[in-house]
Amino acid sequence: MQVFSSVTELRSYLAARRSDARRSEKKTIGLVPTMGALHEGHLALIEASRQTNDITGCSIFVNPIQFNNQEDLAKYPRTLEQDCALLDRAGCDFVFAPSADDMYPKAPSLVLNFGPLESVMEGAFRPGHFNGVGIVVARLFNIVHPDRAYFGQKDLQQVAVVRQLVEDLAFQLEVVPCPTLREADGLALSSRNRRLSPEERALAPQLYQVLTEAKERLLRGERVAEAKQFVQDYLAAIPAFRLEYFEVVHSVTMQPLEAVKPGHTALCIAAYLGPVRLIDNVVF
Repeated sequence: MQVFSSVTELRSYLAARRSDARRSEKKTIGLVPTMGALHEGHLALIEASRQTNDITGCSIFVNPIQFNNQEDLAKYPRTLEQDCALLDRAGCDFVFAPSADDMYPKAPSLVLNFGPLESVMEGAFRPGHFNGVGIVVARLFNIVHPDRAYFGQKDLQQVAVVRQLVEDLAFQLEVVPCPTLREADGLALSSRNRRLSPEERALAPQLYQVLTEAKERLLRGERVAEAKQFVQDYLAAIPAFRLEYFEVVHSVTMQPLEAVKPGHTALCIAAYLGPVRLIDNVVF
């Protein structure tokens, strides 16, 4: 496995790897963009790429321009050496791990706006977040030129943003969402989980539990307003949690629904558990 921090060196490597004298077509590249602190969920994305592409790469970059909370940026776990060891064992072909100066030789002046996606959930509570996501993902796509890019469905709204980016800017690649992986107790795998104290970790599965119960209530015919009140009351009874939002939305557009839409409904939640912000969703 090759590890690169230089854009120029990565491009040279990929140009050489894409060419194959034994085949008339170019090799395909799959890219898994990450911010590091990798877990089994990331490795599942690597495996999904390896199953479909000739070359699989992973980017590791804690993107400063997508953080609107500087304390969160400072505390985000950085484990590059361990991450590279995991990726090597998983069969990843290359890692792109640039510094901020490598990624942004000068501060970006471009501002992206994703329309209705900016006014709901993550867009509403983290102003500027999706601008930062869009810029870094666009730069990665322009550097790597992948044929497919793989994202976890835990960040469901981010998947919608990337799809819009690809469509609006006519990137020639496929966005491949992959199912959320969970611990045995239901907690969605996340790099932020390692910041939870043992007491907080014991409580964390309640987030998935309340989502599951809200889903069952809606499927039994309960109104959306009643399900939202149930979630608010449920987490209010656990003082360690502070609910930021719970929404019933269209699973593609991310816009709020007043009633369940069969085949296109997602329940999305964000809450603080102590100082750690967790997000999760279920789609049905």
